[in-house]
Amino acid sequence: MRGVNLIRLSFAGLALLAALAAGCSRPPEPGPALRRVVFQTDWFAQAEHGGFYQALAKGYYREAGLDVEILTGGPGAGIKLKVAKGAADFGMNRGDDAILAVSRGLPLVMVMATLQHDPQALLLHADSPVRDFRDLDGRVVTAAVGMTWIPYIQQRYGIKFGLVPTTYGLASFLADRNVIQQCFLTSEPYFAGQKGVAVRVLPLTDTGYDMYHTVICRRELIRAEPAVVRAFVAASIRGWDDYVTGDPAPAHALILARNRDMTPGQLAYSRQALIDHALVTGRREKGEATGQLRLERIQEEIDRLREFGVLEKPLRADEVATRVFLPES
Repeated sequence: MRGVNLIRLSFAGLALLAALAAGCSRPPEPGPALRRVVFQTDWFAQAEHGGFYQALAKGYYREAGLDVEILTGGPGAGIKLKVAKGAADFGMNRGDDAILAVSRGLPLVMVMATLQHDPQALLLHADSPVRDFRDLDGRVVTAAVGMTWIPYIQQRYGIKFGLVPTTYGLASFLADRNVIQQCFLTSEPYFAGQKGVAVRVLPLTDTGYDMYHTVICRRELIRAEPAVVRAFVAASIRGWDDYVTGDPAPAHALILARNRDMTPGQLAYSRQALIDHALVTGRREKGEATGQLRLERIQEEIDRLREFGVLEKPLRADEVATRVFLPES
């Protein structure tokens, strides 16, 4: 029995030595540090940002070496200035707005499209006598004053209409059947339907005014850290493809947590509208794809803005956008 006890003690001693050795060994080397990235959205968290939240929730940004913080927007978010000054690395912006900003000296570049087509429209009551854009002549439209589509439509159709600044709500529209209001295909029709109000829409794309919605960054970031731009664009496109073709639950959970006014019903409606109108993926038969930018189309947008006096000086598409960081179609 004594011999057995000695054997047990010797095994115990060996186990103790092994434990001490393990305790003194070095911990595994940490992986490369994640690059912190700040991304400024254009509104409060919503389905129109779904691909970015999907990339965040499912770890696509971290896999790309990025620690991304998504800042929610809203009225007065100051996206262009934040990005130009470096307070944000990337920001959401309409293509026409980015073009005008570059023409005025801001060092910004479009690096990917968020939406292939403009979701803006005019919201009408179903029984409104306004059937097309020419019928707006002499009427009043509630809209964000200063939007470039306003002079474009007035000049294209040779019409004039008054403007009432939008309050970003539907109270006036719901109370007055004569109100015509700027809206998004993905949003306001849902709210009107929830109130039992039948509506119609006039999509701005029907006029030929079809701007990309884009991600912008500052020129210095492209020059100094192209790998960061490439990683952000690739992970964002991955997130968007997953959001519109897969299970959106991870993104929706984050959006609902960050926007207390959002509901699952609105998220479901808006996501389906993004799909139904091919706003994210575009039309495959036209060579459009998630995230893609075509310089030829951007040049057409620039020329159109020049033609209608919105843009004061000529620009080349490659002065306001780059395809360098996009995957091949």
